[in-house]
Amino acid sequence: MPLNQPLSALEQRDEFIARHIGPCPTEVAAMLAAIGADSLDQLIDQTVPAAIRLPADLPLPTPQREHEALATLKAIAGKNVINKSCIGMGYYDTLTPTVILRNVLENPGWYTAYTPYQAEIAQGRLEALLNYQQMVIDLTGLEIANASLLDEATAAAEAMTMARRVSKSKSNRFLVDAACFPQTIDVVKTRAGYFGFELVIAALDTVKDEQFFGALLQYPNDNGEVRDLTASIAGLKAGGATVAVATDLMALVLLKSPGAMGADIALGSSQRFGIPMGFGGPHAAFFATREAFVRSMPGRIIGVSKDARGNTALRMALQTREQHIRREKANSNICTSQVLLANMAGMYAVYHGPQGLKTIASRIHRLTAILAAGLKRAGINVLTKQFFDTVHFDLGARAESVYRDASGAGYNLRRVSAGVLGIALDETTTRHDLTTLFKLITQVTLDVEAIDGQVAADPALPSTLLRSDAILPHPVFNTHHTEHEMLRYLKSLQNKDLALDHSMISLGSCTMKLNATSEMIPVTWPEFGGMHPFAPREQTAGYQEMIAGLTEWLKTVTGFDAICMQPNSGAQGEYAGLVSIARYHASRGEAQRKVCLIPKSAHGTNPATAQMAGMQVVVVDCDEHGNVDVADLKAKAEQHAADLACLMITYPSTHGVFEEAIRDICAIVHANGGQVYMDGANLNAQVGLTSPGFIGADVSHMNLHKTFAIPHGGGGPGMGPIGLKAHLAPFMANHAVTAIDGPHAGQGAVSAAPFGSASILTISWMYLAMLGGSGVKKATQVAILNANYVARQLNDHYPVLYFGKNGRVAHECILDIRPLKAVTGISETDIAKRLMDYGFHAPTVSFPVAGTMMVEPTESESKTELDRFIAAMVSIREEIRQIENGVWSADNNPLKHAPHSQADVVDAAWPHPYSREQAVFPLPWVAANKFWPSVNRIDDVFGDRNLNCACPPMSAYAD
Repeated sequence: MPLNQPLSALEQRDEFIARHIGPCPTEVAAMLAAIGADSLDQLIDQTVPAAIRLPADLPLPTPQREHEALATLKAIAGKNVINKSCIGMGYYDTLTPTVILRNVLENPGWYTAYTPYQAEIAQGRLEALLNYQQMVIDLTGLEIANASLLDEATAAAEAMTMARRVSKSKSNRFLVDAACFPQTIDVVKTRAGYFGFELVIAALDTVKDEQFFGALLQYPNDNGEVRDLTASIAGLKAGGATVAVATDLMALVLLKSPGAMGADIALGSSQRFGIPMGFGGPHAAFFATREAFVRSMPGRIIGVSKDARGNTALRMALQTREQHIRREKANSNICTSQVLLANMAGMYAVYHGPQGLKTIASRIHRLTAILAAGLKRAGINVLTKQFFDTVHFDLGARAESVYRDASGAGYNLRRVSAGVLGIALDETTTRHDLTTLFKLITQVTLDVEAIDGQVAADPALPSTLLRSDAILPHPVFNTHHTEHEMLRYLKSLQNKDLALDHSMISLGSCTMKLNATSEMIPVTWPEFGGMHPFAPREQTAGYQEMIAGLTEWLKTVTGFDAICMQPNSGAQGEYAGLVSIARYHASRGEAQRKVCLIPKSAHGTNPATAQMAGMQVVVVDCDEHGNVDVADLKAKAEQHAADLACLMITYPSTHGVFEEAIRDICAIVHANGGQVYMDGANLNAQVGLTSPGFIGADVSHMNLHKTFAIPHGGGGPGMGPIGLKAHLAPFMANHAVTAIDGPHAGQGAVSAAPFGSASILTISWMYLAMLGGSGVKKATQVAILNANYVARQLNDHYPVLYFGKNGRVAHECILDIRPLKAVTGISETDIAKRLMDYGFHAPTVSFPVAGTMMVEPTESESKTELDRFIAAMVSIREEIRQIENGVWSADNNPLKHAPHSQADVVDAAWPHPYSREQAVFPLPWVAANKFWPSVNRIDDVFGDRNLNCACPPMSAYAD
C-alpha cells in the first residue's frame, strides 16, 4: 500500500467486508463483464424494481474491525452477572466436555454443514444423530425417537397435536397437569387456542373419570416431585387419552422410564447433557413415542438403510412423508431441528457412557438428598417429598431475605410463591455450594459427611421409582471414554461429512454463507453461556444491551417498528407472525378473518403455518414467469374480503425473481382488509437495497441462520425473529415467566424462553457490527451478482426457468432438468449424486418446481469457487450428452452409479463403460482436494419399508 495513503485508509475500518464477500474487485469486474453489466449499481437497477428501492443507504453504524467488535461485545457481556443457578425449571448448569466443545461446537466441520438431505455426504452427522436417538430411546423406554425438536415447550405442543392425530377419543379436551413447567403451559395454551382445543389445566389428583383426547404430565414435576405415574396414565388411557410425559434425561438415568409407566410419548430438553444454558438456547428437545405412532410423530427421523453395495447406510427416514411438511393439512411445522445441539448431547452420553452418567446423576441426587435431610433436621418445612434434584421449602417471612442473601453470595434461588423457595442442583454443584446454601438458609453449618451416611442408608427415592433395566448397552456408549478415543471418533465422523469448510454449498433458499470465526467466538463465552433464561433482570444487563442493539439494527434493516426475538426457528417465526395477525384481527372484532392467501409456489411451511394458526388456505396462481398472478390474487382477495386474514408471500419470489407488482399485491390485500406476511427466506437479496417494511409488508420473519450468518449446524440451530409494523406490535409473543417490556404484555409465548435461542444472537450482532451499513449493502449486491453469473454461465447447458423483467435473476436461479430427463432418464437426483464425485453438495432439488435444481451461491463465494462449480455442472452436462449420443447406456453411466466411493476404486470388478479415474477424478482439480463419499447411493425405499431409527448392532457394520 502506498505510503501516501491517509490514516483513515490505513485504519481499515471496513476490512471485514472484504473478508466476508468472496469476489475481489478484479473478480467482480470480470463477472460483471461476463453478464453484460457495467457496474454493480447498473446490475441492481436492472434487477430490483425502482419502485421499491430504498431512497438512501441504511443508517447502520460504521463497520468495526474484527478485534474491535469482539472487544465491544466482550465489554457488553461483562455486564452480565453470572450467579450459580439453582432455579431449575428445565434449565441447569452443566459441564460441556472440552473435547466436545472444541471438536463439535467450535468446529466448522460440524457447524457449517447443511441438513442431511444428501445422505451419502452426511454419514457422520447421521451417525451422531442416530446415537442421540438411541440414547433417547433407552432413557425414555419407548420404541422410536426423532432427531430433535426446538425446545421442551414446543415439543409439548407438538405432543398435544400428535395426540389429537392418533387418539380415537371424541373429546376436544386436552389435560395439562398444573405441575408442568409454567413456560410449557404458556406455549401449549397458545398452540391449543388456534387449533380450537379445550385446554384443562388441573392438578392430576383432582381429575377423576373425565374424557380427554390427550394429556401432558411432568416427571419430575415443577415442584421437583417424583411420582409413579403408572396408575394415572392407565386411567387416562382407559378414557381414550394419548398420554405424553415431559421429563428429564438426567433424572431418567436413575428413574423408572415413562415407557415403563405406560406413556405413549416422552419429551423434554437434552440441555443438561453438556449444552450451556445460554439464556434459553439453543437446546435440542427430545421426542419419543411408540412404533405404532411413527408416521404421526413430528420432526425428522434418522433411519438405517443400505447403500448400492448392500452396506449399512444412514438417511433421514420418511424424508418425503406427509407429516414433514403437509402443507394446508398440517398439524406440525417442524422444518428446523437442533442438530448441532442434539449431536453434542448424544456425544455427551457417548463420552461418559452409562456408568459415567449414573455417577453424575447419582451425585446430583445425593447432594439434593443431603440438602433436604439437613433442612429437615434444621426444622425447615421441605415441601417436596420425593425428588431427584429439586426441593421446595417453606421459609415463611424469611424467604425474601434468604433469597436476597443467596443472590448476594452468588446463588440464584427460585421464588416459587409467597414464603416458598426452590433449589435445583446440577452437575456443577459442589460440597462447598451445599454448605454455603445451607448456612444462608439455616445460619448453621451442614455436616455433609454425617448426613451423607444417613441418606446412603435410607435413600430418598423408593426402589419402585428406580429403573431396573440397563441403559445405553450399545457399544458406541461403551467405547469412547478416553479423550484420545473420543477425539478420533469425532474426527472419523467429521471426515464423512461435507460442510462449508470443504466447498460451496449452493442450496437455493437456504443461503449457506460464510459463518465467520469472529462471529462464532462469543457463543462459547461463559458470560453468555452461563445465564439461566429466568435469571433476575438486574443480572442480565449485558444480554439486554446486546439484544436491544441487535433489535435496533434489525428494525433499520427490515423497516419495521418492532422486533420479537422469541421464535427459535424460521418456522416458529412464521407461526409467531400469523398469530400476531390473528390476535390483531380479533382485537378489532374481526375474528372471522381466517382466510390466508398463499401463492402456489410457496414453501410448504407457509400453508402448514397457516393451518396451525387456525387459518384457511386459499391458493393463488402464478403465471408462466413464476410471478404471482395478480388478477387471480385480486379476484380471490375480493371474494374473501369479509374474511381475509392475510397474504403469505416470499420476496424475492421462491422462483428467484423480484416481482414488479409487489407493491400492487400488498395494496390489494390491504384494500380487502388483510395483512401482508412476507416470508423472510430470501431476505439476503433485500438487505440495504429494499426492505419488507418499505415494500408494504406488515410482518416478516428473519432467518438469522441464513441472512445474518448463524450457521445451519447440520440442520439447526436456527433463529426466526419477526419484525412487525406498529399496529401489530402489541400482539407479538411475550412470556408468562419473565415478561418482556413493551405493549405486548400478557400475550402468550410461542417458544420456551423469552428470547428464544438467545446465545446465538451474538453471531448476528457480530455480523452486523463488522459489516455495517455499507457492508450489508455490498453483500446483497454481490449475492445478486454471483447468482446472475452462475445463471448466465449455465443457461446454455441447463435452461434457467425464470428470469425477471430485464433478464436478471435475484440471489438464486432455477435450472430446469426436465428436458434432459425426458430424453435420457437422468434426473435432478442423479445430478445431485454426481456432484458429490466433484466435491460439491447439490443445489436444492425439486423445489419449488419438481424436476429442477435451485442454485444460490451467496456473496461469500469467490469467482474461483463459482467457476469450479460451473465447470462441474458443465462437465456433468457433457456426461449426459454421452448418454444422449449412445456412448453410455441409460442405466450404466457415471450419473446413475454416483456417488462413487473408495470401495469402487479398489474393487477388482469394474463393470462400467467409463474409467475409474473418470468416476472419481472427473476434472483435474478434483484430485487435489478429493472428498470421498463414505457410502454408495442409498436405497431410500428400503429404508422406508424397513424403518429402524436405533443404532444397528456392531455386526451390521462388520458385515
